[in-house]
Amino acid sequence: MNSASPHLPNTLDVDDTVQLVVLERSGMVESRHLGAAVVIAPDGTQLRRLGDPDALIYPRSTLKPMQAITVLRSGVTLSEEQLVLASASHTGSQRHQDVVASTLAAYGLSESNLLCPTDWPADSQAQRAADAPSRLAMNCSGKHASFLAACVVNNWPLESYLEHDHPLQARIRETVIEFTGTELAHEGIDGCGAPVFAMSLVALATAIQRIATASVTSDPHAHALIAAIRAHSWGLDMPQVTEAMNTLGIVAKRGAEGVLIAAAPDGTTVTLKILDGSIRPLLPVGLSLLVDAGAMDPAAAATVLSSTTEEVLGRGLPVGELRFQLA
Repeated sequence: MNSASPHLPNTLDVDDTVQLVVLERSGMVESRHLGAAVVIAPDGTQLRRLGDPDALIYPRSTLKPMQAITVLRSGVTLSEEQLVLASASHTGSQRHQDVVASTLAAYGLSESNLLCPTDWPADSQAQRAADAPSRLAMNCSGKHASFLAACVVNNWPLESYLEHDHPLQARIRETVIEFTGTELAHEGIDGCGAPVFAMSLVALATAIQRIATASVTSDPHAHALIAAIRAHSWGLDMPQVTEAMNTLGIVAKRGAEGVLIAAAPDGTTVTLKILDGSIRPLLPVGLSLLVDAGAMDPAAAATVLSSTTEEVLGRGLPVGELRFQLA
């Protein structure tokens, strides 16, 4: 049972989770990650439930595909790279920043119009070259640039594009309801300042599967987004996620506080939330669940995990491992 205050939404709690990952060091389990997950089949049926995937979570940046689709539906024209950056949590490399700047310039805007916070690049080369934190380097800047482009196209106010009652945010809510198939139970404010909507992992999986499997005829904007992501996976997320997408053919994205979405080529989709907000278990759990569902080659997934999973070292040598292991 969830022990949340009656004044708060019924969010994922300890009692709603199971052990998903353990970190073993020198023959002893040192850390355990609890979480919840759901795997849905290509036909939308639930193949596997771990913990309570009906409890509410914030999807954080895994909401971005729905936000980017709303931007396209609002009449904005973006190149494939600009579209990927509109749905990205990027590392702030110079290449990322240049694409975001090109979106702003195409609509007569500049970095000064962005309302996301300033930040240092996560990319080490860009960080060394930076004199100060900037809005372009912030990992959500591409999303914000696309929001502003939608405002220009529709003559909506620029200075209030993050507000709840802004026309763009109203359209985003409609898109989220459409793709998840559920009403919105709660609205918060994401780290970048944009609205973020609480939903279940089941609702999130439903939405991501619909986007990942969209055809040109069923939803041309969702299809265009996925085609752009496949062509320019470098722009979407951290390098580990890029490697997984390029090698395994999946569409995947991480969100802050331990959220992952991953859709296999056949449409099998996983969404998961690590209770403590950790990012490091996400790929091991997500890929393991896709393998268990028969949606991915085990050897190929193992190869990706060996190069993308955090090593457990002692004196610079392997002394353990991080692995998917249900309690």
